[in-house]
Amino acid sequence: MQHPSKPNETGRSVLVVEDDASIALGLRINLEKEGYAVRVEGDGESGLDAARARAPDLVILDVMLPNMNGFEVLQTLRREGFSMPIIVLSARTGEMDKVTGLELGAEDYVAKPFSLAELLARVRAALRRGRAPSRSFAFEDVVVDVEAREVRRALKVVEMTATEFDVLMCLIEARGRALAREAIFQKVWGPNHHGTPRTIDNFIQQLRAKLEKSPQEPKHFHTVRGVGYRFDA
Repeated sequence: MQHPSKPNETGRSVLVVEDDASIALGLRINLEKEGYAVRVEGDGESGLDAARARAPDLVILDVMLPNMNGFEVLQTLRREGFSMPIIVLSARTGEMDKVTGLELGAEDYVAKPFSLAELLARVRAALRRGRAPSRSFAFEDVVVDVEAREVRRALKVVEMTATEFDVLMCLIEARGRALAREAIFQKVWGPNHHGTPRTIDNFIQQLRAKLEKSPQEPKHFHTVRGVGYRFDA
């Protein structure tokens, strides 16, 4: 597994899921020269996890991958609501393979061996076409669709009040950082709120009950003693 590059002037991120190390390295080097922040994964399962956790602006996805093939990764991401453009790479040039990829939701299909210049042009075109970067966020079996304000767990809709969703988004947007209860109040209710710390505690308990596998031993919604709460993906 390779670590993500530092963000750069484009502000666009690309996830490459490719098990051929030489192809992956070539893509990484050339995409970074174009100004993209690049992450590389070498098998289907880790690629799926990276796409879920980071929601990159675009995915370049090989078909023949260990653990989970590219079509399975593509199908899973689309089923879970991720809408980022996905360009499929495949050494299989048959018409049915191309049709399968496009029907599963691929933005484009590129046969190997491919022209690097052409692939980079297709990346730029896919991003220009304006398919909005994914506004979904996932952790474990939970997927949060930000624009639809919908939460699914194991593909089933989780009923949430508007305020519960706002508290959830407040924590997700600050993920990895401790938030004071007062900061959550300011973000969700505004400066003229009349709640008490217990109000926030109740909302956190509700989120744990709905989204944690073990609410009594939370993995994602942590209490930070003397401060407030922190969300970890």
